[in-house]
Amino acid sequence: MAKVYNFSAGPAVLPHEVLATAQAELLDWHGSGMSVMEMSHRGKEFMEIIHDAEQDLRELLQIPAGYKVLFMQGGASQQFCMVPLNLAPADGVIDVLDTGHWSRLAVKEAKRYTSVNVVASSADRHYATVPAVDTWQCRADAAYFHYTSNETIGGLQYSAIPDTGSVPLVCDMSSDFLSREIDVSKFGLIYAGAQKNIGPSGLTVVIVREDLLGRAQPQTPTMLNYQVHADADSMYNTPATYPIYIAGLVFKWLKTQGGIKGMAARNEEKAGLLYHAIDSSNGFYYSHIDAPYRSKMNVVFRLKDEVLEEQFLSEAKKNGLVQLKGHRSVGGMRASIYNAMPIEGVKALVHFMLDFARQHG
Repeated sequence: MAKVYNFSAGPAVLPHEVLATAQAELLDWHGSGMSVMEMSHRGKEFMEIIHDAEQDLRELLQIPAGYKVLFMQGGASQQFCMVPLNLAPADGVIDVLDTGHWSRLAVKEAKRYTSVNVVASSADRHYATVPAVDTWQCRADAAYFHYTSNETIGGLQYSAIPDTGSVPLVCDMSSDFLSREIDVSKFGLIYAGAQKNIGPSGLTVVIVREDLLGRAQPQTPTMLNYQVHADADSMYNTPATYPIYIAGLVFKWLKTQGGIKGMAARNEEKAGLLYHAIDSSNGFYYSHIDAPYRSKMNVVFRLKDEVLEEQFLSEAKKNGLVQLKGHRSVGGMRASIYNAMPIEGVKALVHFMLDFARQHG
């Protein structure tokens, strides 16, 4: 089997141990004689799987009482409409911090269902930074405040948790979920697409404070109503059973890695190695993101001589370093170093980068 380090932004690398377990259990889960893919979602076997997954997630994030965990479908993009439909009145207003591509899409979709107040935007800086908090123009009457903690395409991460007072805080954590410690009690709602740090595509995790349920606008489709899914324990319709199973294996794997605290330390180390290689290259490589806001999940960088970028990608692939091409909207390079990317992969990339710079610098 070819050995590669996969730096894809998503669907992304999964822990080897998780894949090995899934392979071993593919045809027969725990002596049931069935694959998880063929189980009834209401059978006792799958009920055990989804229950364990939720309990492990609650333990990892120390989710307090009064919050529902929902296993949903549709990706984070579906949440762009679900959040305003469920948490904002049609004649109300929401606050949004604009930090890049996914923030902009959230704004665009939310405008279909309520009014949107962009509290601040770094578009004039090409999303290289986050505007200072004292410049934000927030609304005291906002139904909620929405932000994206990590912009997967642009490579900007906002690790601080905004203080919004009594206004519920909503966060799209799709690409840094489970990568660092957070205080869930400070949020009204958190959502995350699975295909970065949770599992395969097809699953979205939503953590919502129970007092925010039951507020959906009258026209909200049944399938887009959080209350419906909460009342049915994520079983209103057939859930994404196999992605939930894989997510559960990932949660158990995280517990063996020192939990979120252990994973955060590892992520700091990986990002530190890669950014050091960029910053110490005498300009051969560069990052346009202000240092305090550089993503520890999606390291976006360019070569000073952009003519060399295709050669960089080609030679990297020959060295077993794949999926390094930046998003088509921004170009350049993007190394996604999610939880499951081993430090050996980052070291291999750094070694290649230094060697490439020596040859072409």
